[in-house]
Amino acid sequence: MATQTTQTQAGSLQPYVHPPESKEPLNYADLTIIDLGEFDTPGGKERLAAQLKDAAHNAGFFYVTNFGLTQDEINRQYAIGREFFALPEDVRKSYRAPLEEGIYNGYRPLGSIQVLPGLWDNIEFYNVMKFLPQYEREHPEIFRQHWREIERFHRHVHEHVGYKLLQLLAIILELPEGQISNGHLYESNCDSGLRYMMYRARPAEVNEQFKDLYSRGHTDNGTITFLFQQPVAALQVKKHDDSPWEWIRIPEGTLSVNIADMLSILSNGYLKSGVHRVTVPPKDQQAQDRLGLLYFVRPSDRLVLKTFDSPLLRRLGYYKEGKNNEIDIPAPEWTRARIKKNWSRSPTDPNAGTQMAGFSVKHFRD
Repeated sequence: MATQTTQTQAGSLQPYVHPPESKEPLNYADLTIIDLGEFDTPGGKERLAAQLKDAAHNAGFFYVTNFGLTQDEINRQYAIGREFFALPEDVRKSYRAPLEEGIYNGYRPLGSIQVLPGLWDNIEFYNVMKFLPQYEREHPEIFRQHWREIERFHRHVHEHVGYKLLQLLAIILELPEGQISNGHLYESNCDSGLRYMMYRARPAEVNEQFKDLYSRGHTDNGTITFLFQQPVAALQVKKHDDSPWEWIRIPEGTLSVNIADMLSILSNGYLKSGVHRVTVPPKDQQAQDRLGLLYFVRPSDRLVLKTFDSPLLRRLGYYKEGKNNEIDIPAPEWTRARIKKNWSRSPTDPNAGTQMAGFSVKHFRD
């Protein structure tokens, strides 16, 4: 009987309609587009790797199309997120993640981090980690009603999108195709997860206090990040240190992908972490809350923390003999340390960065 009830409730999910795109004249970034529909064609992986190489080395951001999910499947995940964020705040807070342990498994409340002295962020999100026994926890009913559907989506992104992109990056580095993806297997211990994310709109006078920023410039924790369709413009990227911020446009059928810090660390900087920030949307969208859907691929305890012994890195001077010693900590411990830093870093010292076992990550002031 319980199963019948869940199925009935699942069928009652109201369709999600994306808001219209901004009509403001925005300076959109020109990014490489990787068509994963070519991946399994003869010579397809090699062609895609060649297309991706410059973006992976210089920009850290690119687009992916034909990634194997229908628009309806994506919209249903947005609808699930919408229902969660409509719950009363005290209910949402009852599912708080163990943030002080560096684990985003559950809810991260609105206004958790001080962006500037006395000014707290307008971000809240809910992470569903991998569908393995060690990550089981109590979840809100809206997620439990659609649990199997979320799992199929979750696994597809990790195994059918993430693995393919990690194979392309291995080809770029002239490594065995499975070397990087084997450090990110779904069945292994890591903190990969699907995120339902909400930026709450703020009054204009409050935006001015925050210098029109929702989130300061940063690079992502983990290995790679996926961001699904997002018509409310706010995400901006900086391709090079001296280049201007450019807007990202993520229309229907497109994924925005950015390389994160673990790949930059293990390639000794050859693969570039995508620098990005989130700003107040354009004037015709500023009054809208901004619901997002993301997936974070993070390294597992099977990934060895030392510079890849890559023929490409050797030729280009990124691999230095005697300076590639293995760091004797599990990769998930490093990524959790980065999250813990968010709960201790002074807002007046955003460039304090994160340092652990010889690795460091810089934070940005704008």
